Amino acid sequence: MSIESLTESAVTTDDLVVLGKISGIYGVKGWVRVYSYTSPRDNILAYPQWLLKRRGGWEMHKLCSGKKHGKGIVAKIEGCEDRDQAAAMMDAEIAIHRDQLPKAEAGEYYWRDLKGLQVETIDGVVLGQIAELFETGANDVIVIKGDRERLVPFVKDDVVKSVDLNANLMVVDWDPDF
Repeated sequence: MSIESLTESAVTTDDLVVLGKISGIYGVKGWVRVYSYTSPRDNILAYPQWLLKRRGGWEMHKLCSGKKHGKGIVAKIEGCEDRDQAAAMMDAEIAIHRDQLPKAEAGEYYWRDLKGLQVETIDGVVLGQIAELFETGANDVIVIKGDRERLVPFVKDDVVKSVDLNANLMVVDWDPDF
């Protein structure tokens, strides 16, 4: 398999963005099923080089081909020629270097950039820090951990009043007792 192994010192997790993981095998010619965290799901195929975390380290792999398949994604990785090689990639995380991401437009944010922000109400009451975000059918939800866990809808202008990445602060219009 044609790969370039990278030492942990050459790759820091701050430098990487995990876009998905290899979730299964597809066929007998080395194709893999990919669970993509990108939106839309096939955006993961826009990156010709993937870092795969296997055996405790990151390895650079070239993406040869990929396509939508049903509700998922299937991909062919250079050097992965049979079902056994594909099976060896199971559960590998797929990442890219952060500088490969398109620049976020004004008022748009990558979830990764929001995690860890302090969250305050418009009255200056500290609610805690953003621990994670997740999608629902209606809107995204912010999980804030502080004196307790709060689930706050990420609705710009209505609930989320401002985000200042430089100040590490998000201001929300939210009742701290809720």
